[in-house]
Amino acid sequence: MQSRPALKPAVDCLLDLNGDYIRAVETSDVSRFAEILADDFLCSQPDGSLLDREAFLRHTAAPAKISNLEAHDVKVRIMGDVAIIHARTTYTMPDGRPGAGRYTDVWGRRNGRWLAVSAHVTRC
Repeated sequence: MQSRPALKPAVDCLLDLNGDYIRAVETSDVSRFAEILADDFLCSQPDGSLLDREAFLRHTAAPAKISNLEAHDVKVRIMGDVAIIHARTTYTMPDGRPGAGRYTDVWGRRNGRWLAVSAHVTRC
């Protein structure tokens, strides 16, 4: 079993990737998503739909309807070549009202590189 200090570089990398993911959602950055999503990526949307990688990239290309997206209480758990990130979000809806949600992202280390393999998003 790896000690916490041994995991620090991986946790730091995953926190950076998590930040990139959040920014890419808010800025509709399809090119960044194309870099960090695994070919077999799947995303469960708040409406219950399940998007594969290509559908997610098309969905992301549309201008974001929310602004001021922030992740809070980010928790990274690493289990070998798999990592799970849980977090809470806050954002501003198009009409100016505050919004909130949670997400769980699963990352897999493939060929020495962390890639997002799954995401699940809820709105509260």
